[in-house]
Amino acid sequence: MAGRGKRLRPQSNVTPKPLLTVRGKSMVERIIAGFAATLERRITDSVFILSPTFGKDITLQLTDIAARFKVKPHFVIQQDPLGTAHAVAQADKHLSGEGVVVYADTVFEMDPVVGLELSDVVAWVKEVDDPRRFGVAVRQEDRIVAFVEKPQEPISNEALIGIYYVRDLAQLKSAIQVLFDQSICGKGGEYYLTDAFDLMLKDGLIFRTAGVRSWLDCGTLEAFQDTVRYLLMHEPQDVRRVGTSGSVLVEPVYLDESAVVTGSVIGPYVCIEAGARINHSVIRNSIIFEGARVSNAVLDNSLIGSHSTVVHPAMAFNVGDFSDVH
Repeated sequence: MAGRGKRLRPQSNVTPKPLLTVRGKSMVERIIAGFAATLERRITDSVFILSPTFGKDITLQLTDIAARFKVKPHFVIQQDPLGTAHAVAQADKHLSGEGVVVYADTVFEMDPVVGLELSDVVAWVKEVDDPRRFGVAVRQEDRIVAFVEKPQEPISNEALIGIYYVRDLAQLKSAIQVLFDQSICGKGGEYYLTDAFDLMLKDGLIFRTAGVRSWLDCGTLEAFQDTVRYLLMHEPQDVRRVGTSGSVLVEPVYLDESAVVTGSVIGPYVCIEAGARINHSVIRNSIIFEGARVSNAVLDNSLIGSHSTVVHPAMAFNVGDFSDVH
């Protein structure tokens, strides 16, 4: 999670993209919870690869998330943004034994995974209509035979979603070192994890795929809003609504139990996160992040950052964290 999250600004200016809440839970928490529920063995450790711009408050949040799953957290820094393989290499001393490598900017649903020991690497994929925008896995029967980045010919429609099980992380570490030693890099001088996996594949290791039931991108503001809409429609709603007074909720709506809504019309497709306060407003198709304040406003297709205050606007609005708009 060392990316700068430029496509999600201003929401990611203060809060790292993987810690943005998606219907009450950050993307990182959803990832750990998903693997805790679906892997056949318990997760014991988690290595968070961070940007040097992240402060102590970020590591405290991640430590708290790990503790909820009884996982020991470790933190390493990627000083320079030199690609996904370079990021993984920063976890050098942790790259042994089996593990999962995952990019922390997506939300996904998967079925329980069994039989991992039958493969050296398992790559999770999702069938897509237009594979030209993705890296894809090319299979013969049940084994991957090649990785192709953004194929222009219809060679495969199984898009790589950035989740990999590796039976021996030391082998991945060695392959990444070959990339460094031989300067095998791509655009912008970055080192790509798929190139390391391609070396392992050519060495004869067994690669297979696993599927997901849904794969929700959170990489842009539009995609993030689409993901929240999907989760509002598909995840159970809390019907207690303890924080509402004199208000109308037009489902689907997520209202954190610590949020307070007074004299307002909320929904459809609205997330109101922990500690937010809404007063005499009309809000639809919007996300109100933790601790935000909205008063006497009419908002549509808006994102209001954590601990921000918005009073009076009637428009589509995108406000970063700790902002005041009157």
